[in-house]
Amino acid sequence: MKIVVASGKGGVGKSMLASALALLFSKERKIVACDCDVDAPNLGLWLGITEYDIIEKISTSEKAFINRKKCVNCEKCAKVCPYGAIEIKNGKIEINHLLCEGCGVCQLVCPKGAIEIKPVKNGEIRINTTKYNFPLISGKLYPGESGSGKIVEELKRRAEEFDNEITIFDSAAGIGCPVIASVRGSDFAVLVTEPIPSAFFDLKRILEVVNYFKIPYGIVINKFDMNQRISKKIERFAGEKLLGKISYDKKIVDCIVNLKPVITSDSKVVVEIEKIFEKMKEKIGEKN
Repeated sequence: MKIVVASGKGGVGKSMLASALALLFSKERKIVACDCDVDAPNLGLWLGITEYDIIEKISTSEKAFINRKKCVNCEKCAKVCPYGAIEIKNGKIEINHLLCEGCGVCQLVCPKGAIEIKPVKNGEIRINTTKYNFPLISGKLYPGESGSGKIVEELKRRAEEFDNEITIFDSAAGIGCPVIASVRGSDFAVLVTEPIPSAFFDLKRILEVVNYFKIPYGIVINKFDMNQRISKKIERFAGEKLLGKISYDKKIVDCIVNLKPVITSDSKVVVEIEKIFEKMKEKIGEKN
């Protein structure tokens, strides 16, 4: 069973809920938690992890490199580069690898075959076992690099190598490549929102992605008591898809500051999350 926790908007409490669901499931089943927000991974913080036992650098993209022995500085490559990654410095061709996308146009036009397209280490896979006795797999894309969706696919592949019954995927926010990679192939989606217009709008956007892949889903409204009017509007929109609501509580901030899962605190939201967990299990049971 693959469960993805997603949200159109960032900062709505997605990782907080994902960590809580992972802990609750771990009491009943063998699970793996997977942080698919490779641009800003923070699921580990909610589970008390700041260092990882295994860190493996990986390559999911390519970049252009110049063979100085062959290059005659004709500047043809600089004229055709669509990303402005090639420039002339002191009469020599230079490639800015922060801008290079490895498209290969420069290699095609080079009359001397002086440009090669090579794989680069642009990210890493990190694995650790939490003190709650389940593994956490996390990915990290290096600054200025591309290929976040490919790293997510690699994370999902690694998660399948573990002997587990349930995988919890903590998706990135938005509807971009890493989100599509996280959602695709999942069995159930938990969509988190909050009662503000932008979050409601973005909820509808992520729903388009989820519905495209025909994935069953449920909706959770976090901090619902901050704006009762919009919260009720989202409730009407969700209908029977509503899994539950979570209150605003400053103790949740204390949890992340102290690297403590919210489900282990004395916050009033613990009971609310447990109810969401039970209702989600009912939904999953209906699917099975």
